[in-house]
Amino acid sequence: MEHERIHATTIIGVRHRGSVAIGGDGQVTLGSAIMKQHSNKIRRLQEGSVLVGFAGAAADAFSLLERFEEKLGQYQGQLVRAAVELAKVWRTDKYLRQLEALLAVMDRDHALIISGTGDVIEPDDGIVAVGSGGNYALAAARVLVTHTSLSAREIVEQSLTAAADICIYTNRNFVIEELS
Repeated sequence: MEHERIHATTIIGVRHRGSVAIGGDGQVTLGSAIMKQHSNKIRRLQEGSVLVGFAGAAADAFSLLERFEEKLGQYQGQLVRAAVELAKVWRTDKYLRQLEALLAVMDRDHALIISGTGDVIEPDDGIVAVGSGGNYALAAARVLVTHTSLSAREIVEQSLTAAADICIYTNRNFVIEELS
C-alpha cells in the first residue's frame, strides 16, 4: 500500500555553526480549504532541550508527541534512542500504525526525521524538513548554509519564506524556536 504524501505544512530544522533552530508555518488546511492561519506546529520537550515539529493530522501528531515525550523520559533524554523506540512502537502497534504524521526532532547533537513506517533518518547535513513544503525549504536551507553567513534561525526563516512562495499549503505565519 502506497502512502499518500502529507499535505499540511512546512517544517524545517537547521543545526548550523553551533546553533539549532526549527520552524513551521501556521496554516491548517482541510482538503483544499484554509481553516486556520496561526497554528503552532513546533514544541519544546525534555525541559526545552529537544525541539519537535510535526506535519500531518494534528490529533495524530499530538498522540505521537505524547509517546515521544514518554520515550525521552524513559531514556533520560537520549534523542536517538527515544526516536528509535518510538518508531518501533509506531510501526508495530495496531493503533499507532494508523496515525498519519511525520516528526522532525532536534537537540544540540542530532537532527532526525521519524515516520510511521519505522524510519529514523539523520541527514548528513543537520537539516530536517517535513510536510508538503519541506523539500522547497530543504533546498533553500542547503543553499543558505553553504553560501551565506546567516544564523540557524535566519536560515529557517528564509527557508520557510521560500517554501511559502511555492507551496499552497504553507503560509508566512511562522513559529521558530531555538536552542540557546
